[in-house]
Amino acid sequence: MAFSTGQRSGPLSEINVTPLVDVMLVLLIIFMITAPLLQHNITIDLPQPNPNVQPPTNPPTPISLSIKEDGSMYWNDQPISDLELQAQLAVIGAKPLDQQPELHIKATDITQYDYIARVMAQAKRDNVQKIGFEK
Repeated sequence: MAFSTGQRSGPLSEINVTPLVDVMLVLLIIFMITAPLLQHNITIDLPQPNPNVQPPTNPPTPISLSIKEDGSMYWNDQPISDLELQAQLAVIGAKPLDQQPELHIKATDITQYDYIARVMAQAKRDNVQKIGFEK
């Protein structure tokens, strides 16, 4: 045990941690009370399966649309222009939903998004419903 002589020549070098502990306990109690209140229950209306709908027995062959870095496009590995693409998408969109083939869009990692967005916008205008992406 150390004895003090009562003479202090410098500033007090000890930190009083009691107020810090009090503040931390108050914050802990606040977080313990408010944390359960922050959980939100979100109700989601999920689609229910319809047992009367039968899957198509012979689905159409999917179409692969490749978009290169320079904006050039290939329809099932055949070069295609913008006008030809619009015509092909119009033909697909005119078919009923169960007879529409899937359109698989394949783009490289450095393809500008603008090229892909234009193709998707055209497909939406032509009512193409089945669109997917390939790597």
